[in-house]
Amino acid sequence: MAEISNQYENRLGTDRMLPLVFRMALPSVTAQIVNLLYNIVDRVFIGRIPGIGTDALAGVGVTGSIIILISAFSMIVGGGGAPLASIALGQGRRERAGRILGNGFVMLVLFSAVTSTLAYIFMEPLLMLTGASENTIVYATDYLEIYLAGTVFVQISTGLNSFISAQGRPGIAMLSTVIGAATNLILDPVFIFALGMGVKGAALATIISQALSALWVLQFLFSSRASLRLDPGHMKIERKVVLAIFSLGVAPFVMASTESIVGFVLNGSLKHYGDIYVSTLTVLQSVMMFGSVPITGFAQGFIPVASYNFGKGLTDRVKSCFKVAVVTMFSFNFVLMLLMVVFPGVAASFFTDDPVLTEHVREMAPYFLSGSMIFGLQRACQNTFIALGQARISLFIALLRKVFLLVPLAIILPEFFGVKGVYLAESVADATAAICCMTIFMIFFPKILAKGSGK
Repeated sequence: MAEISNQYENRLGTDRMLPLVFRMALPSVTAQIVNLLYNIVDRVFIGRIPGIGTDALAGVGVTGSIIILISAFSMIVGGGGAPLASIALGQGRRERAGRILGNGFVMLVLFSAVTSTLAYIFMEPLLMLTGASENTIVYATDYLEIYLAGTVFVQISTGLNSFISAQGRPGIAMLSTVIGAATNLILDPVFIFALGMGVKGAALATIISQALSALWVLQFLFSSRASLRLDPGHMKIERKVVLAIFSLGVAPFVMASTESIVGFVLNGSLKHYGDIYVSTLTVLQSVMMFGSVPITGFAQGFIPVASYNFGKGLTDRVKSCFKVAVVTMFSFNFVLMLLMVVFPGVAASFFTDDPVLTEHVREMAPYFLSGSMIFGLQRACQNTFIALGQARISLFIALLRKVFLLVPLAIILPEFFGVKGVYLAESVADATAAICCMTIFMIFFPKILAKGSGK
């Protein structure tokens, strides 16, 4: 069985690049699109709760910043540990790869305990900071207090799934999210409408679904089908391994966690203009996910390929992998975001029947989404840096978009453009970061390949 499993890894270094990347990426893209249903389905049903839909949608929208921040901790392990494990497998260092996986699992459990406890303690102040109002705070707390009970399932299912792809098994990784999302799709209308649980029902459906995903991931990683397995003997915390995971994982963590700044900064500004603008941002963020989530999935597919070949010292294959990634990610993201900018009303109709909210979405979509049309460039370059183990460069790029650009722009632009400036800050930050990232990549990529991965 081990020999069969190892064949999946060996193909990462031998198969033709174009079909290999797509074979690895398409299950990850499918998984991410399906995973998107966790957020989208909740919002679709919640936005249609009779009488309270618009306020409930705003309430769940402001929880998103806290949920994103908590979930981002799984990226330290999944985004940092999994590429390191792929590089180690490419180098033939299977023992090291096993220790990375084992230590990563323990880290995820610890992250879950700490983050959920802190979120419970400071729930209401955090929600008010992210844009909740007197009208929406009740829906936000109803959703979040239940969701937090399933934090450990979210951390395990998202944090360990990347280790399944790292051993050349993207199809298995895809099934974990398909199982969870399908369950969520079935349970949402039952709990929200049939049982009359409303927002609480949406949260309960989500954590049950995530629990099933986590169980699927664990049963595979403990089974003989996995070439890289969870071994209790590798779960003893090792300082060097943990630091290595943190070193590379901090960049994916910042990439994910700084998305919560949209809530803390933008929602915090928008609530002064009225709850309708917070609801508008919730819809626009959901629309943006249709473009960003698939390219995130594509990145998860090509990272193991680039990492494995970098570990093998096959630099020409790494270059070929990047070319496939950048062309695909840029083209897809550009076309989809262009359609969203041109036809925002169609996208809004999925989330609300409120004509006032739909009109606000139509008006603000060009300001919020235009800059993201070239965002595929940044994601291709940034994730290639992560695949090659370049922690410092990845961290800088992650901080650039949301911290160095979005925060000051969200403060400055409303002074000139009013409420439109709040939405415009996202667009300007996305476009500027993409151009800067591409420039940095052109300078450093050849130097990194020339230096090699080291053993």
